[in-house]
Amino acid sequence: MKGSDVIIGTVSKSFDDFKVLNNVNISIKRGEFFSLLGPSGCGKTTLLRIIAGFETPDYGAVTIDGTDVLPLPPNRRQVNTVFQNYALFPHLSVFENVAFSLRIKKASKDTIASKVNEYLKLVQLEGHAQKKPNQLSGGQKQRVAIARALINEPRVLLLDEPLSALDAKLRQHMLIELDQIHDKIGITFIYVTHDQQEALSVSDRIAVMNQGDILQIGTPHDIYESPATDFVARFIGEINLFNAKVLQVAKLDKPVVEYMAELDIPELGRIKVTTVDDVRPGQEVSFTIRPEKIVIAKEKPATKREDINLFHGIVDEPIYSGFQTKFYVKTGAGGQPGTALIRVIKQHAKYSDEGPDIVWKDEVYLSWGANDGYIVEVKDSGGEGKP
Repeated sequence: MKGSDVIIGTVSKSFDDFKVLNNVNISIKRGEFFSLLGPSGCGKTTLLRIIAGFETPDYGAVTIDGTDVLPLPPNRRQVNTVFQNYALFPHLSVFENVAFSLRIKKASKDTIASKVNEYLKLVQLEGHAQKKPNQLSGGQKQRVAIARALINEPRVLLLDEPLSALDAKLRQHMLIELDQIHDKIGITFIYVTHDQQEALSVSDRIAVMNQGDILQIGTPHDIYESPATDFVARFIGEINLFNAKVLQVAKLDKPVVEYMAELDIPELGRIKVTTVDDVRPGQEVSFTIRPEKIVIAKEKPATKREDINLFHGIVDEPIYSGFQTKFYVKTGAGGQPGTALIRVIKQHAKYSDEGPDIVWKDEVYLSWGANDGYIVEVKDSGGEGKP
């Protein structure tokens, strides 16, 4: 079984006066695990339904291996869909649910038995063939739905929030199984989810969507470490995000073009950040720093590095979670406690750690390197010339 290339070209869709998709362009590679990630109402399920043939775009194109599939009905597109509500036939056994499409095609009895057993084994349900759906757990029902979709040997499998009905632990377990199934069969998966951790865990690439627009397409690492917009930064993981003004920029002596920028954050003060963007003094930008990249300590760090940002603050709220503690620290301009509230995450890596040694109202020092932060957006095109 092999996957297909899927190309979505300038697809737009409106329902009455509400625009759901706005000139969406995505190229999905053969055999890729590709996720459409975004909040409810962003258009991701509508896009999936257009690929499947259940919706028609107002304009645009959808091609699979170079063939325009928009004129084709769903059953001729070589795609199958797994829905979040499973859509199993309650009166049929697991075996008959999986065999349903083969019986419609009038496959032989031997072919049906062989294929159904093959796919039940793939989803680890070979001992449950004669059970009815109401005798299965949520995770088992989802496996039946996946087997039923895969038995048609589609070149593209579409998954619409397939794990949303499961509890958190089972969702994580099923996510691993889904990734393993993808690795075994090698077809193209297009996965719709609003859960950032799901998308980051299994995807080869992710398209982040909001209000019908594609904001960024990239690997999980790209999306997390180098968000393209404020929305992406906020939506993916926890973040500290500030508006800032570029004060000065210096080109660094490195093989790749990189700059050291000094920013002024009104509620925090001056910080340094490295960037590959051609920012200029006077520009308004967004600056972000992930909580886990900040070092928190009671004692002032002994460092002479010029690229370290250092602030003094007071712990406003510690939240202990066993494997980590999240701190909300108030700090401000001039290195003194102020009004800026910064999230910091400290991992507990040692067995001997009995709990956090930093508690509520402690005075602390926060530090991070210039290359740990990131300029997310340039708010305007002003400035005083190129660096």
